[in-house]
Amino acid sequence: MAEARKTNCHFCGYLCGFTAQVEDGRITALKPDPERYPYDEQVLNGCQRWRMNLDVLDGADRVNHPLKRVGERGSGQWERVSWEAALDDIADKLMALRVEHNSGVVASMIGGPHTSFWPLHRFMSLFGSPNNAGIGQICWNPRIWSDVLAYGWTIEPDITEDTNCLIIWGTDPAESDNSVFWRSLLRMHKAGRPKLVVIDPRLTKTARIADVWVPLLPGTDSTFALGLLNVIINEGLSDAAFVERWCIGFEELAAHVAPYAPEAVAGVCGIPADVVREVARAFAQRPSTIITGRGIDQVGENVLPTHRARTALLAICGNLDRPGGSSLLQTSDFISELDLECTLDNWEVLADLSLNTGHTPLQSYAGYAHVKESMDADGRRLPARYLTSVHPDLLLRAMEGAGPYPIRAVIVEATNPLVTYADTHRMLAALSGLDLLVVLDYYVTPTAALADYVLPAAGAMERATFQAHGGVANFVYGGAKAVEPYHERKADYEVFRELGIRCGQAEHWPDATFEEACERTLAPTGLDWDGYCQMGMYAMPNPPFKHEQLDEDGSPRGFATPSGKVELASAYLDSLGGGALPAPGSSYRLCSDEFIQDRQAEGWTHLTLITGGRRQPYNASMYLNHPPFRAQRPLPLAEVSQATADMLGAAPGDVVTLATDKGEARFVLDVIRMADGVIHADYGWWHPEGPVQAPDFGGIFESNVNVLTSCSLEGAEPLIGTWAYNDMDCMVRAGGEALTFGSPIEKQAAPA
Repeated sequence: MAEARKTNCHFCGYLCGFTAQVEDGRITALKPDPERYPYDEQVLNGCQRWRMNLDVLDGADRVNHPLKRVGERGSGQWERVSWEAALDDIADKLMALRVEHNSGVVASMIGGPHTSFWPLHRFMSLFGSPNNAGIGQICWNPRIWSDVLAYGWTIEPDITEDTNCLIIWGTDPAESDNSVFWRSLLRMHKAGRPKLVVIDPRLTKTARIADVWVPLLPGTDSTFALGLLNVIINEGLSDAAFVERWCIGFEELAAHVAPYAPEAVAGVCGIPADVVREVARAFAQRPSTIITGRGIDQVGENVLPTHRARTALLAICGNLDRPGGSSLLQTSDFISELDLECTLDNWEVLADLSLNTGHTPLQSYAGYAHVKESMDADGRRLPARYLTSVHPDLLLRAMEGAGPYPIRAVIVEATNPLVTYADTHRMLAALSGLDLLVVLDYYVTPTAALADYVLPAAGAMERATFQAHGGVANFVYGGAKAVEPYHERKADYEVFRELGIRCGQAEHWPDATFEEACERTLAPTGLDWDGYCQMGMYAMPNPPFKHEQLDEDGSPRGFATPSGKVELASAYLDSLGGGALPAPGSSYRLCSDEFIQDRQAEGWTHLTLITGGRRQPYNASMYLNHPPFRAQRPLPLAEVSQATADMLGAAPGDVVTLATDKGEARFVLDVIRMADGVIHADYGWWHPEGPVQAPDFGGIFESNVNVLTSCSLEGAEPLIGTWAYNDMDCMVRAGGEALTFGSPIEKQAAPA
């Protein structure tokens, strides 16, 4: 008999609500549920991804049983084993490696959106390893660090009909979001507000509807931001009352931005000086706000200066914790991510083994301890594992045997580092030399092809969801699973709990299921698990102007910074060598002078390289294995302006080859409106339909932009360690072997 059950899609971060029809433990039909978050039936009508769910649930390429490698690493030879045998062996090997070396011997790599994050972080914390790697240094961390240092906590845009000006900087929600926010923005903008400014080297879909498109040259974002501050301060457009009462360092900031007059900025950024003035004057009309994305999270040395200037722009214009401007988030009523990840339980061991110490002083245990001191007094709980995560360059050094201690084991969950991490060849060599590689995923990816164990992950509608916004907000959404996992798949919580118990962590895993753990997490709110699943979310009102609220002693609450005010100038960052005020840095070099000269002599052209722009219906390297999507977007593209195409002697549809000192990759050329002298290469391309084993590993060397890139600390932002994806260089020529993409695909069956 059929039963209707509330559940959620997992194919983007929104986790939209659905009603699943379940018969005999199988989902037979899905229907959008507009009564639960995100409450917009039009979003789901326009979404292509959720329609994959039934195919993906029982796809022929899904991994359904634990697999153990029996041949040479990367050979694609597996045997099916039981969960008990797999977890027993993995735990035994991890414990033996810890005895032989130390608890930092194991590292982890995690992705999303189909993960819970904190179960793996809890396992790593309790095991005693600080070596969780990810892309935090180029996604999320720079913004969070900047907000916390300036304001004492994080902020989010509060876009309403009253918002006067919205700056969208380095992101394209038409492609990367394409959901509630994007559709709300379209409605508001059509009604005449807010004035929309889009800052991006490319004329993206979002830029096409903008009132002002600002095609900055890559890597000049911090210069442009300082130019906006120059105009606002010099023209007396700041909120003098807010600055006087709630900011420190304004005089120093005013003197610092004096050289960044519009004409000087225009010469650096490749835009007219009047554009600097227009954007500054529009933003100064309160309330206004800024949305940023990976476009400015991935600009190397310029990432922290850009975000620091952004925090100053919001503050001096009085757009901080103001309706229609930005909202200072509140810490959660439910158990915090910090407590769930158990970092504080093993702090001394983790801090002592941190590879970041001496290399990235902000992205470190010492940096976290500095901000934690101020926030503790305000009752705020900032997650630690993200903001102390190991730098990939340092991780690779330890895997290569050049660290202060060796890393001999890696656990990979829901990510494919051979495609998604910088420096593909280096990553391949490092993973190939491990004693133990474990991958928890839906599919045998190129990375999984190297593994000793591939563990089958429960996916959308087979596992419950509890998306807590990175642990920095009083907001969580998601819901229940619709069915028990098919075959022998397991939810990630269950995997790491069982592994943790085998490694002596039993007392820290009291809840047998993820649902029980979530109910415990929600308990302080008074909302139980069933109530949460019915609503699809927990959220409380977030009042504005919280800094003006009076404490018990009658004094204003202020901000959770050492001074209690917005810190426009940072004595702490100055003490770390980053300067009290933001200053532009240099671009990230991938091509040596000798390489440039040699290739130019052969007719190649030296261009600025950017990558990572999202394209619906894909998400990074995901969903390339879905035939309807590949039919819609079959080819990896490299985009240039018409003037740049003419310089290359190439036309749309031609193959172009990109090269750096690291390697070469081929793409199909497309011509769009964008800044001249810049090339945007698609990110995340490989061949899921082909053999994923050695030597080709699913075609990762053909059109994978990470064959060209580097995560080296040399040239990276010095405090966080941000490398570059949006301010690099490469050599380009028209021509090269034809790509092997484009033909109809048939999914490769997973090992039985």
